[in-house]
Amino acid sequence: MADADTGGDTNAGGPETIVVAVDGTSGSGKSSTCRGVASRLGLRYLDTGAMFRAVTWWMLHHGVDVHDPAAVAARVDEPALASGTDPAGPTIAVDGTDVSAQIRTDEVTRSVSPVSTVPEVRARLLQMQRDVIGAGGIVVEGRDIGSVVWPQAEVKVYLTADPAARAARRAAEEGGSDVSTTESVLRERDRIDSGRATAPLVRADGAVHVDTTDHTLDEVVDLLVGLVERARA
Repeated sequence: MADADTGGDTNAGGPETIVVAVDGTSGSGKSSTCRGVASRLGLRYLDTGAMFRAVTWWMLHHGVDVHDPAAVAARVDEPALASGTDPAGPTIAVDGTDVSAQIRTDEVTRSVSPVSTVPEVRARLLQMQRDVIGAGGIVVEGRDIGSVVWPQAEVKVYLTADPAARAARRAAEEGGSDVSTTESVLRERDRIDSGRATAPLVRADGAVHVDTTDHTLDEVVDLLVGLVERARA
């Protein structure tokens, strides 16, 4: 079971050791922001949400009932995962096949929350995430990075946005999905993520809260870059 990741490292072998932990709600702009920050600063990038989606895709692909925690737990060690960390083109592979597109389907989106609540899934991916972070030089996005995965991160950020704004952004990303339906899905995801017993979505101690509702992507990237540069000083 090879679950490593070095592909596409933009800072491999370099002296950078900083870890930037970015948590927040679905649709708040985490991915675009983190990729922008990593690109600007020459850091690696890890989307931990893609890892949960990849496990979910594998479970669906293999006929596992994603609403049966015991069934999911029984097979969680089977898929071999590898996350590429180049912010210009991050990848996620399952059993040697890139599934970056497949993990963004509606079916996976509807199923990822129940899979992500299974403690055995979180335990396996937690270790993988820590292995990828390694010596640092990386921007990591998720929902429990600053609180559980890497609480010692030099920079911690908690991104949020108004639910209506998040729904509009997500619907646009998905090619014009119904905004009201998208908002309902996001609110349900928030409820599940915040209420789960294992590693719930919380604002980590010391995290800077950034509400992206009224800001452009460039403005949010600039803000985070400033936080990182101050932490490096």
